[in-house]
Amino acid sequence: MTVVGPFGLSVRDQALEADVQAGLAAVEAGLLEATKSEVPFITGSAQHLVRAGGKRFRPLLVLLSAQFGDRHAPRIVPSAVVVELTHLATLYHDDVMDEAAVRRGVDSANTRWGNSVAVLTGDFLFARATQILADLGPEAVRVQALAFERLVTGQIMETAGPQDGRDPVEHYLDVLSGKTGSLVAVSCRFGAMMSGADESVVDVLTQYGERLGVAFQLADDVLDIASDSDESGKTPGTDLREGVPTLPVLRLRERAARLGEPADLALCELLDSDLGDDARLAEALTALRAHPALDQARRDAVRYAEEARAALAPLKDCTAKSALIELCDAVVHRAG
Repeated sequence: MTVVGPFGLSVRDQALEADVQAGLAAVEAGLLEATKSEVPFITGSAQHLVRAGGKRFRPLLVLLSAQFGDRHAPRIVPSAVVVELTHLATLYHDDVMDEAAVRRGVDSANTRWGNSVAVLTGDFLFARATQILADLGPEAVRVQALAFERLVTGQIMETAGPQDGRDPVEHYLDVLSGKTGSLVAVSCRFGAMMSGADESVVDVLTQYGERLGVAFQLADDVLDIASDSDESGKTPGTDLREGVPTLPVLRLRERAARLGEPADLALCELLDSDLGDDARLAEALTALRAHPALDQARRDAVRYAEEARAALAPLKDCTAKSALIELCDAVVHRAG
């Protein structure tokens, strides 16, 4: 048994382990190459988060999904570079929107160089991803464009909030399907597509990725409250401080509206106050960590992970399928 990839994923097959390790190394080299510029300053800002590390969750899914076809097909690694570059670009933009100070254990780009440089660096990464994508064929361009539209739509929906009469939890889950699920689904789709897997396999893996992506983000929601900065790589309570309505908060508000318990209403009032004050933020984190809403959010993450696992049922049993199943557990294990 060998530990490989994010979350301590265990790979029990030497051939699969070798493929994944070699693939991840090739992706890393591809990321560094794709983020080089003739302008040294741009190279530094573009490689800032690449060199900070990261789970490489999406490239791992590309490589595992490619196991269902020709795992050595030449377009697999470039497609993994594309999805990771796209993901990195969104992080630069997200940190500007959230005014985040820390990302992956280092200063965020907006903290180090300012918002303008951070936004433009994200745009630079999108441009480099598009250049690589153009060599992968028109179908790859179409798939990525549709996913990117969904990603941006999800972000706009989150910013705009639910329409009158719309259940906030349902709205939020739709947001996550776009913001996170879309690109994770494309990671699985690209791996299967580029390996020449059967269309039915491509569809199964795409459905798996969509659900796993939502589970992944829900686990992150829990981590924003339950973890410390060493564990999550960013400042705990960042989403709370910025007023981002993550699932634990939505579950709290849902419970407060249904039961009207004074403690729940008081906690909602605290969350609506100025959490720029460190003492108030610490108080809010402590209260949420002990609240049933956090456990409900954990259960929601588990539910989506179980749906991802169930989506894999039509695939033949193999070590790659076993690894994808194990990822379902590994993703939600992060949230406790």
